[in-house]
Amino acid sequence: MSDKRIKKQLLKKKLFAKNRLIILNEDTFEETFSLKLTLMNVFVVATIGAILIITVTTFIIAFTPLREYIPGYTSTKLKKDATELALKSDSLEFAIKKNEIYLQSIQKVLNGNLQYAKVNKDSILAISVDTLPDLQLTATESELKLRKEVSDEEKKAKEKEKTSKKRNK
Repeated sequence: MSDKRIKKQLLKKKLFAKNRLIILNEDTFEETFSLKLTLMNVFVVATIGAILIITVTTFIIAFTPLREYIPGYTSTKLKKDATELALKSDSLEFAIKKNEIYLQSIQKVLNGNLQYAKVNKDSILAISVDTLPDLQLTATESELKLRKEVSDEEKKAKEKEKTSKKRNK
């Protein structure tokens, strides 16, 4: 135990021993700068400096357009454009399907493969329109709570309106 204690004391002496940093002019040996330091001071200043540099760099990247150069981090404009293009492509696919069905029915009429009936673009499209797939849209618990809160607030607002109308009469 005394060895550990002695080692701790030696480390403490080394960390807190005062040293002098002197910068001399090489030609005249004139002292231009002098500073008293301890090893602990140097360690603390270096650590704080590293933390500051990391923090500043992080803020510069996070809050400037530089973040767009990080792989996997897209700009908001790009996301918005991609969403709009996806919606347009879906609607165009739907329109193309409708036109293909119409053309197929016209071909059937021209080839004589169709029974004699009134052929109308609207009736053909109404019969064979591909609807978008049914999505299972179920509300989460938080959405249900929000809906309940909103309906409660609306009821309270209606009650206040009724009482204010009664007072005004």
